[in-house]
Formats: sequence, C-alpha cells, structure tokens
Amino acid sequence: MVKLSEVKVSAATAMAAAFGFVIALIWRDIIIGLLKLAGLWQDGGFDNVTGAAVSIVVALVITLVCVVGIIYISKWGGVEK
Repeated sequence: MVKLSEVKVSAATAMAAAFGFVIALIWRDIIIGLLKLAGLWQDGGFDNVTGAAVSIVVALVITLVCVVGIIYISKWGGVEK
C-alpha cells in the first residue's frame, strides 16, 4: 500500500519540475528573441529593444513567482535536500 506521504513527495517533485520547465521555456524564448534582435536568428524574436525589455521584466516576475511556488510546494510535500 502506498503511503500518503510518498504521494505528497511525488506530487511535490512533479509540480516543482513543472515550475522549472515553465521557467526554462520562458527564458528560452527570451534568448531566441534577443538573438533575433541581434540578427543572429531567423524565426520569431523581438522587433525592438522595448519589446525585449518588457519581456525580460515579465520573465523575471514569472521566474520569481515560480521559485516561490517551488519553495511552497517543496515544503508542502516534505521534499528535503
């Protein structure tokens, strides 16, 4: 029989990983956008510096929210390192 604590640890680990993937995908788009702005990428990207700056600020806020979420979920699930 599976213990509830094991389920919580597994769920917390999966949710923390999901937050990490969100962070990685957001910053991937920022990097590609900046490469496009510099003329080193062909598809997608930013048209101007203002768009890049706004996207970086939004990415920082989302990163902060995700990190707080990871910390909260880790405490909830009892994940310790």
